[in-house]
Amino acid sequence: MAPDAFAHHRDVGKFVEDYAKFIDAPVRCGTEVSLLRRDRHSNRFLIKTNDSLFGASRVVVATGPFQRPSLPAWSRDLPPHVYQVHASDYRNPEQLPPGAVLVVGSGASGCQIADELNVDGRVVYFSVSAHRRVPRRYRGRDNFWWFMSMGRFDVPINSFPGRKYPTTTVITGVNGGYDVDVRRFILKGGVVLGRLDGVAGGKLYFNDDAEYVLTEADRAYSDFKHAADECAKAKSLDLPVEDAKDTPGRPVPVLPIPNLDLKTANIGSVVWCTGYTFDFGWLDIPVFDEGGAPIQERGVTNCPNLYFLGLHWMYTFKSGLLFGVGEDAAYIADHMAEAG
Repeated sequence: MAPDAFAHHRDVGKFVEDYAKFIDAPVRCGTEVSLLRRDRHSNRFLIKTNDSLFGASRVVVATGPFQRPSLPAWSRDLPPHVYQVHASDYRNPEQLPPGAVLVVGSGASGCQIADELNVDGRVVYFSVSAHRRVPRRYRGRDNFWWFMSMGRFDVPINSFPGRKYPTTTVITGVNGGYDVDVRRFILKGGVVLGRLDGVAGGKLYFNDDAEYVLTEADRAYSDFKHAADECAKAKSLDLPVEDAKDTPGRPVPVLPIPNLDLKTANIGSVVWCTGYTFDFGWLDIPVFDEGGAPIQERGVTNCPNLYFLGLHWMYTFKSGLLFGVGEDAAYIADHMAEAG
């Protein structure tokens, strides 16, 4: 496979299956853990599943960062005739009833779904949120190559004030990958709105922040290219220079729309691209903060022998990515060995 090509989900699945065979892991398929707690007498962990109960001296929770779809409270205020679906359950435009579509949230899923619906001929209203955009490819290299070359995948979460990691970066691999740009969506007939701020009386209300959001995304795009140029210069990389004709022209402005009437806009469905929350209701051990996130340092908790793995920005940008989780796994393995 070409180094910059996108693997099909079947290839990813086969990679995981082949890896399990390679390490001869005792995988239990179709097993759901319903309870994990610590036995006070033995200090071992008790794990209850749908078909058994067993113990363990060490536990690594590697359930991923995207567990329960997050929906805003006012999703309950939409009229019953409006079809609602979270991005995790969206499959294709045919899934949605006739009429215009409101897509809420401009992370990677939101941008990709809004583009797909627009290409399908739907009238699409797109409520945007803060995001960073980067060129899919720059100077002949994919942005992942640049992220690695610039060391951005290795920046630790502790280097950010308050451990607050940067705004999400939006990318796509559709049709081989292209630059995600919400302003281009406007040129194709889409309607961009600010952040959804409420629903009442059959009307949707939006903040006047769409232009600010897109301006910040444009700034991130320019900053990325500048940083890439500086990296290429510092490392004496022999790479082609971007052609002037590939440089975007004057940005398309966003006209503020404070509210929309659902009936007048003919909005028949809403796609919520509003992220996820944790779902650790089965884990009966006090290792979580007030927001339900695990309290940990590179996967190590204050509960001896209980670890987490694969969380978004758990230690670095790549902690929640398939190609990067191995470094955190090795760290946890070393920690176990030292603890004895």
